[in-house]
Amino acid sequence: MAIKNALLVDDSKVARFALSKLLEGRNMEVNMAGSAEEALDFLKSHDRPDVIFMDHLMPGMNGVEATKAIKGNPETSGIPIIMCTSKKSSSFTEEARNFGVYNILTKPPHTDGLGLVLDQLANDVAQGTLPEAFAPAAENTEAQFFKDDFLNIPEDASVEMSPKIEHGLNGHSSPNVVPLTSDLIEQIARSAVKTHINNRLHELLSSLFDEQFDHLKRALDENRSKQDGAIDDRLNAFSKLLDDRTRNLRDDVAAEVNLNLGRELASLKKDLSKNAGFTAEHMAELKDHITSVQTIDTEFWQTLQSEAIQQAHDISRETAEDIAHRTIDLYVSQQRSANSRLYTLGLAISLGIFSVGIAWLSGLVG
Repeated sequence: MAIKNALLVDDSKVARFALSKLLEGRNMEVNMAGSAEEALDFLKSHDRPDVIFMDHLMPGMNGVEATKAIKGNPETSGIPIIMCTSKKSSSFTEEARNFGVYNILTKPPHTDGLGLVLDQLANDVAQGTLPEAFAPAAENTEAQFFKDDFLNIPEDASVEMSPKIEHGLNGHSSPNVVPLTSDLIEQIARSAVKTHINNRLHELLSSLFDEQFDHLKRALDENRSKQDGAIDDRLNAFSKLLDDRTRNLRDDVAAEVNLNLGRELASLKKDLSKNAGFTAEHMAELKDHITSVQTIDTEFWQTLQSEAIQQAHDISRETAEDIAHRTIDLYVSQQRSANSRLYTLGLAISLGIFSVGIAWLSGLVG
């Protein structure tokens, strides 16, 4: 089954434009949404697309939350979702698949990578081997999506505000309680700052790209409009100049043509008035012509008949000669065979007589 239409969800106009051009190059119909909320509204009011390209980080509802909402709706849970992000690792890909994402597409997308992902998707859809999304807890999965790599804290751990460590019955601290030390606070603060900076940079870069894209688009539209206007003006001026220079020539040519046509028509009318209908002479000429044609046809057919008869005679003679030769050859062969048999018989009789004579002589001698 071919992937024919797609829904692009990205807050960046530049990213949507770049990916849409790659998809249109594969003869796909592309619809776009500038936010996750707009994408959910689109899915409610339009036919479901064959695939959804979902941006990872977006203001408002992010790509993870949008994926959770789409996969949680029975009407849209079967739509494959490809997450577009600059973060692509084996752990991140596995977490994304568990959450319901079909595959990861690295930003900015490239033709080869996009082609491989779409070909694999088309093959899985045709064979019915689309991977089913697991159903982990939404909070844990989303937290795992945004957890920083350098925070090495157990998922089920809790923290204490007190630096004191509670001891269990055996005198050891509980493994699920992490003391809130200054290093941990520093790591958490760095993680929060890093996440905030990444989100802010993403927003600023998206806004900058969108502004540059809008400016470039306006400049291209204005330039195209100016070029079209200049071309129209040049064409109009050239057409007017051509009309002015050829108007007199057209008039002269038309007058000359009309004059020549009038003369020709007058001459033709005069000739027709003189030779109106067939005269007796014309009829006699036509009769003579028909008679001569019939004579020629009769002579032609007679010639053909004579040639055909002669060819038939030649063929009959050749066939008779061939049959005679074959008969003679057969007779000679049979005679040779008969002579050979007589010779053999005579030789056998002679040998028999000779043997009897030898035996008789042997008896006399003995």
